[in-house]
Amino acid sequence: MTSPTAIPAHEKAVLRELARRQLEVSRLPVMAERAARWYDHNDLKGGRPMVHFEVDTFEHEIMPPLVCESEAGCTIEHQLRRILLNHDFIGDDRVVPATFDIGWKTWFNLFDFTFHRDYVKDSKGRDLGYHTETPIKDLAADVHKLKPSTMGFDKEATLVWKTVVEEAIGDILPVRIAGRSSVHVLTQNIIDLMGMEAMMYAMMDSPDEVHLLMEKLTADRVAFQNMLEDNGLLLPTTANDWLCQGSFCFTRDLPTPAGKVMSRDVWGYLDSQETVGISAEMFREFFWPYYKKLAGLFGLVSYGCCEPVHLHWNPCISELANLRKVSISAWCDEAIMGEALRGGKVIYHRKPSPNFFSEDRELDAAAFSAHILKTLKAARGCRLEFSFRDIYTLEGNPAKLRQAAEIVRNLIDSHWE
Repeated sequence: MTSPTAIPAHEKAVLRELARRQLEVSRLPVMAERAARWYDHNDLKGGRPMVHFEVDTFEHEIMPPLVCESEAGCTIEHQLRRILLNHDFIGDDRVVPATFDIGWKTWFNLFDFTFHRDYVKDSKGRDLGYHTETPIKDLAADVHKLKPSTMGFDKEATLVWKTVVEEAIGDILPVRIAGRSSVHVLTQNIIDLMGMEAMMYAMMDSPDEVHLLMEKLTADRVAFQNMLEDNGLLLPTTANDWLCQGSFCFTRDLPTPAGKVMSRDVWGYLDSQETVGISAEMFREFFWPYYKKLAGLFGLVSYGCCEPVHLHWNPCISELANLRKVSISAWCDEAIMGEALRGGKVIYHRKPSPNFFSEDRELDAAAFSAHILKTLKAARGCRLEFSFRDIYTLEGNPAKLRQAAEIVRNLIDSHWE
């Protein structure tokens, strides 16, 4: 049987050519310029808004077919090709690194459950929608039976993989075990455990048990962070490291410790999309104390995904002293958040509507421009960042990406002060 880490010679030749191209692109002057702008932007010193497209959800439409067939070769090739997609197809502010980055192999099994999901294919045959078989059927009866979450790591497997990559391309691209933001999404965990409808009823029917569930979730998430700290698995998040929800960690406001890295040294990310349907009062009572506790673990925090954060900005989210970015989604009141963030120390992290890319083959340039101009007006006086996410199809027209990036940049040139 062929080893899953074996890479045939002809595949290594392909990988090495891709690695050389990544190194070449990483050395372009524009990459250093972008990195400098990201540092200034995240440290609240930059003036020009940053622009980034997250390609994960539509990369299948622009990714060249993989040449490799071996398991290891395909994994490396996919990463090498993906890192170049923004440069080749978009021309946004993503910085192509001069390293091949991997992460420590870790896991967290919520309350030791194995979750089963039934997927449904969309019109293009992709598994996007799903239903989770929720293990909690009666919160009042089941919350006391919950086991501690299981968690762990495998340093040896990570180092073996690092060696595999190094033997293939390490003399061209150094292989870096890299950090990334710590992610905690407590209400998403609740939906996996009991479903949205049950969560909504439980706040009325079993309020004490909702608090107990949140206490258990929070305690286990804190335990996971402690495990990472104790075993040297946290790494600095101060350079071209992934910041959840379509951004990057570049900053001089966090340390790069020579020794053990603690949670207080890194970026954290939290969101609570699932509480969009409850009042500000109920959010503050049932969920915010636990989110605030987790947020306090980190040096800097990015908050929010698709939820309209203006509903919970005051008095909750605005309380976070270490908050650096907040998501202004397509469902958020841009004007309210512009007024709240103007002149402050929190970045207006705008996520425009993905519909301009997914609904029609051609980009409606006029409507898209109006959409972007609305943001530029609402965010005037703020630190602004555009993060395009959740684009699930380009309707067969990848040219829309570069066209959109150029429109955004031209509008920034002509309308941003």
